[in-house]
Amino acid sequence: MFLQNNTHYNKLMDFKSFSKMMADKPSNQITKIFIFVFALAIIILLLPWTQNIKTIGSVSSISPNQRPQEVNSVISGRIEKWYIQDGQKVNKGDTLLQISEVKEAYLDSALLDRTQDQVVAKEEAITFYNQKANMASQQQTALNQSLAFKLEQTKNKLQQYTLQVQSDSMSFVAAKTQLKIATEQLDRQKQLFDAGLKSLTDFEQKQQYFQEALSKKIASENKFLNGKNELLNIKLELLAVQQDYNEKIAKISGEKFTAYSQVSASEAEVAKLRNQYSNYKKRQSFYIITAPQSGQVVRSTKAGIGETVKEGESLMQIVPDNFAPAVEMFIDPLNIPLIAIGQKVQIQFDGYPAIIFSGWPQASYGIFEGEIIAIDKSLGLTGKFKAWVKPGKGKQWPQSLRFGTGTKNVTLLNDVPLVYELWRQINGFPPEFYKPKSASEKSKDDK
Repeated sequence: MFLQNNTHYNKLMDFKSFSKMMADKPSNQITKIFIFVFALAIIILLLPWTQNIKTIGSVSSISPNQRPQEVNSVISGRIEKWYIQDGQKVNKGDTLLQISEVKEAYLDSALLDRTQDQVVAKEEAITFYNQKANMASQQQTALNQSLAFKLEQTKNKLQQYTLQVQSDSMSFVAAKTQLKIATEQLDRQKQLFDAGLKSLTDFEQKQQYFQEALSKKIASENKFLNGKNELLNIKLELLAVQQDYNEKIAKISGEKFTAYSQVSASEAEVAKLRNQYSNYKKRQSFYIITAPQSGQVVRSTKAGIGETVKEGESLMQIVPDNFAPAVEMFIDPLNIPLIAIGQKVQIQFDGYPAIIFSGWPQASYGIFEGEIIAIDKSLGLTGKFKAWVKPGKGKQWPQSLRFGTGTKNVTLLNDVPLVYELWRQINGFPPEFYKPKSASEKSKDDK
């Protein structure tokens, strides 16, 4: 209507082509196509889209004893003989190679025998020192018995002389009493003799009696003093005997403890030599290097005969035949908060063709399903976190998988409309935080 009322419209109608075009009836085909395309776009934008995180990884194993094992030389040595070649299958315990000794301390071919001889010699020395200690103990026991006997003998002698001194003391007291009586009688006899009442004979008898009493008194006193002196000598003898035996016993005890000390020192040396003997014997078992597990030999690092190997040096790797495969998946720190144990992962293995629709996992072809079972708590040397993925419940991976096979992984998150995902991608927003369902929630959903 606007065009028809416009003054320019009449002028345009003067043109033949314009007037012919305006004369034709408008077609509804373009409108229908436009409406169909618009509706289809709306439907597509409303379709569910599974948010995901794309990562790379490689095939490995959760169990350390099922991973490729390095075969190392425990000791330094010289390669004498190879029993295998690269790519060969070996069983656990099979001989891989033989090395010989290169260190001077172990070159003696009779090293074990000589060490054993040293052990035997030291054990004999222990026997000798034990015998010496036993003899010293016997001597000490004999000295203790002799001391007890000697002390008992001396004590008896001391008791005898004590009684004898007591008897001499009593005799001495009696002699002094008798002398006193004889002196008094002599004095009275002299007075009576001076008075003429007693005869000279009686007076002389009293004098003789006095002399006898004085002689007995002196003899008793002398015997008493000699007894006391002898008693002191016996007491000194008792102390001397005890001191003498104590010195002898102390000397014997010192010799006994010296022998015991030598026994202990020899036992320590024997233990050291036995340990050394065991080490030498164990070292000789390292000359033959065997396979730690069954598998295939790869990556041998030494070649030929006569090459020397260092202690702990890697010689080759053995890849196990049988292992439970798992995928090491490397995740950027930005996405690690969105990863949780139990999440589903779609995996494409190198060498296995696949068609992947990351947003529509049900439409993907040639992929394998997995489940996250562990996530490292620390950042790896590559600057990424590592998660372990194993086959999902009831799912199987290819039997021909090998260690180190590369993988492309798609970790599935929330289901959102496609239009929301486009809007999120345009604005650079992160995916929705996803929390896997627990076992109880899964069982409820199944019901």
